[in-house]
Amino acid sequence: MTQRSDATPSPVHLEAVDAPGQPTPSAALDELYRSFEKELLVPLWTEIGDLMPAHPQSKAQPHLWRWNDLLPLAERAGELVPVGRGGERRAIALANPSLGGRPFVAPTLWAAIQYLMPGEDAPEHRHTQHAFRFVVEGEGVWTVVGQDPVPMRRGDFLPQAGWNWHAHHNATEKPMAWIDGLDIPFQYSAEAPFFEFGRERLSDAEHGTPDRSRSERLWGHPGLRPLASPAGGRGTPLLAYRWEHTNRALADQLELEAEGHPGTVEPGHAAVRFCDPSTGSDVLPTIRAEMHRIRPGVQTQPVQEVGASVYQVFDGSGTVTVGSQRWTVTRGDLFVVPSWQPFSVRSEAGSSDSDSGSLDLFRFSDSPIFEALGLHRTHEPTR
Repeated sequence: MTQRSDATPSPVHLEAVDAPGQPTPSAALDELYRSFEKELLVPLWTEIGDLMPAHPQSKAQPHLWRWNDLLPLAERAGELVPVGRGGERRAIALANPSLGGRPFVAPTLWAAIQYLMPGEDAPEHRHTQHAFRFVVEGEGVWTVVGQDPVPMRRGDFLPQAGWNWHAHHNATEKPMAWIDGLDIPFQYSAEAPFFEFGRERLSDAEHGTPDRSRSERLWGHPGLRPLASPAGGRGTPLLAYRWEHTNRALADQLELEAEGHPGTVEPGHAAVRFCDPSTGSDVLPTIRAEMHRIRPGVQTQPVQEVGASVYQVFDGSGTVTVGSQRWTVTRGDLFVVPSWQPFSVRSEAGSSDSDSGSLDLFRFSDSPIFEALGLHRTHEPTR
């Protein structure tokens, strides 16, 4: 039987303090606290303020990353850093400045810019972390999920449930960048991750460049479910949500609103959620993904929400407010909204790089986790 060492360091040093709600300091109380430390015990009355605050106190802070700063660094990494076994991906994670240097954009979410050079293959592997890719500009890379090549183009959202074999290949003469989103921090803190290397090389068929993947040919038809292909249950079977469909849905909402019909989440603010076509639920068990379109000059209602969100500006420009922070943002910029931080956005007049004339925002969040646990909550503060 292993014996406990008396030299085991105490994780907390307890001090008696003369404060409301605390016991009166005394020699006997000090002796009790030293006995707690010896047995690695911590009394709730000394910690309740941190453990049970009146509202969520996120360890993350609001922060903005400029696309025009990120992309040149990714291009430089493309020149200097090879893709292959070991590093696996040329992915550069966004590190929230208040999370101790960890490569986490929020306590539960990972976001990174990934870059693939012409003719390169990112090797096959799989992991339990749920993931997606979102393309703010460019095309030419095919992600290969379960040996199914899936084209990636501007505006496309490409989810991939955990434990699916996947790789990428660039079939063009131009490099391409996109953003990755995963639940790495959540699974890391839950001590749940698994990872496996795959094959060294993709087959010739997987290096193909089809215009539509097999998953789209089965599942990419609105309102229709293939009877012979039940969903796997760990996430959406549809591997690509195309921009032309997302764009049309957002435009239709705003057109209906202009005609006097309901459909937008608030005046001038259209939004859609990417869903599993077999269940209607979120595309991934731990990640929610949405696209928002805000008419020029519209100010959204401030909202607070349990859980973190990450936004990327797909088109247009505007001003976002997160807690006490305020930034002007434009195409490609990314920012994080920590748990329970008030968030609002104002769309500016249509800019030269905006296809729709509005502000288009891609958003992903950890909301499914908190909803599954019965912990999700929202609040709209009074303006």
